[in-house]
Amino acid sequence: MAGRLILASKSPRRYELLKQIGLHFEVVHGSIEEENFVRGESPREHVIRLSEEKARDVGQKYPNAWVLGADTIVYTDGIILGKPKTREEALDMLRRLSGQEHSVLTGFSVLNISKGKGERGAVETAVKVKSLSAVEMEWYVQTGEPFDKAGAYAIQGIGSFMIESIRGSYTNVVGLPVCEVIEMLVRLEAIGISERGIQIL
Repeated sequence: MAGRLILASKSPRRYELLKQIGLHFEVVHGSIEEENFVRGESPREHVIRLSEEKARDVGQKYPNAWVLGADTIVYTDGIILGKPKTREEALDMLRRLSGQEHSVLTGFSVLNISKGKGERGAVETAVKVKSLSAVEMEWYVQTGEPFDKAGAYAIQGIGSFMIESIRGSYTNVVGLPVCEVIEMLVRLEAIGISERGIQIL
C-alpha cells in the first residue's frame, strides 16, 4: 500500500511549490503558533524548533503518515521580521529592508511517528532589496500583498520589483527549499523517484 505524505502548513506557496514538481500529498493545518519565541534562541534554532513542532502536532494525529512541517522567517540586523498586521508595521519592515541585504531562513522537519524516523534542517538565502522610495513602499503596501508574508514582501509576486539579487535557494525565499526537502524525503525513504515520477513509500 502506498504511503501518505502530509504537509502541515496553511501556506498556499508551500502547497504550490510541492504540487508543481508532481508530488502527491495532503494538507492538514496544525495548531502551533508561529510567533512563539524562546529567549536566547537563534533564528536557525527558532525555525527548526517550530518546523518540528508543526510536524509533530499533525503527526500525532496521523502516526502512520510522513509529515512535513516548515517555518520561514526574514531577519536583518538580528531582528526577526514576522508577518505585518498593520500598514505601519508593513512600512516599518520595508524601511528596514530597503537598500539592504537580509536573510530568509526556513526550517523544515519530516517525521513518521510509527516508523520512528525523522530529520530536520534549515536553509538560508541572502536577499538584496533595492533602495525603495516612500512612494514605492506606500504603493506596495496598498496592494495588500505584504500582509500574510514574512518580511512584508513576496518575491514571487508584485514584490519581485524590489529584489536586486539573491544568493542561495530561490524556492526557500518563496517558502520552502524544495531541493533540500526532496533530498531529505529520499534519505528517509519517504519517497522514491523513478521514470514514472515520485512515489510516496
